[in-house]
Amino acid sequence: MTNHKYDEFLRITRKLNEIGITPLLMGSVGLELITERSWDSEDIDIHVPGDKRGWEVPPEDSVFLWEEIMDVMNSLGYTLIDLHEHAFSKEGVCAEFGIIDTLPGFAGIELEDLELYEDRGVTFFLLNFLQYIKVYEASSKDSYRANQNNHKDIRKIEFLKNRIQMKKTQSDSL
Repeated sequence: MTNHKYDEFLRITRKLNEIGITPLLMGSVGLELITERSWDSEDIDIHVPGDKRGWEVPPEDSVFLWEEIMDVMNSLGYTLIDLHEHAFSKEGVCAEFGIIDTLPGFAGIELEDLELYEDRGVTFFLLNFLQYIKVYEASSKDSYRANQNNHKDIRKIEFLKNRIQMKKTQSDSL
């Protein structure tokens, strides 16, 4: 499956790896990678190290190495469009940076449980099916996200739970 946003994530991540950052690919682009199915991703969600207090910290201080990340994104032709969301845009592609360190408090996912991946010489973390369920269930409780994307999140949760059940049924029958 060709995925322009995933290819762009790899371009960004190659540069992040060069400055010592191993990001987590979140959102629909990551979900598309593990399910091999299109989820009509709207943007590239990249989580990097930052202050685990998240939104409680001023946006310019919440993401560690923010100046270096801005330099990386500028070098790739991106323009900062929203400091609060840490969002960049280039030719219709939006890349947003979140904070990986908020995962334990937000969705109960411990950072040491994240799976490390390597593709085309680029290293990053990726959630598994169960971790995605935790993230989407936690997200569905957020009032802003529930108003914006709740139907999409519920569809994703149902799909992931069905896939897990199918795999369990297959392994039980062996």
